[in-house]
Amino acid sequence: MGSGITDADGHPVPVTVTAGEPAPVAVTAGEPGPRVSVRLSPPTGELVWSCTPGAARELAAVLLRAAEEAENAPGERPVTVEASALRRGDVRDGDRSMTVESARTDGSTVHVTWKSGAGRSWTQAYAADTAITLKRRLSGGR
Repeated sequence: MGSGITDADGHPVPVTVTAGEPAPVAVTAGEPGPRVSVRLSPPTGELVWSCTPGAARELAAVLLRAAEEAENAPGERPVTVEASALRRGDVRDGDRSMTVESARTDGSTVHVTWKSGAGRSWTQAYAADTAITLKRRLSGGR
């Protein structure tokens, strides 16, 4: 399983992240201490990037925000599935973000645990054949 990172031509790029590596020789004065290193190894050559743990956290926060924007960007049209076909990670279509945490079938009833964007969780029961419209559906099976 790869990192999902590709170069400009779409070729997979192996990525290695390490903590505590020694700082490269060209570190700016005033930045001593532990470092986080990221090594990208595309076919065209290797790139090694190093930063402080604080800068790594800032980059992680920016990447997380960008990932959420990409996932929530309008793309494909909503898909409708029966409640019995809901999977962890499915996102309900609507004004508020609701993500499936779990779905359990009990006879002809499906118990779906939802999680809001604010982190609140609750469980609702649906008939197995109830149509649920999803904004986003993660690939893969249950």
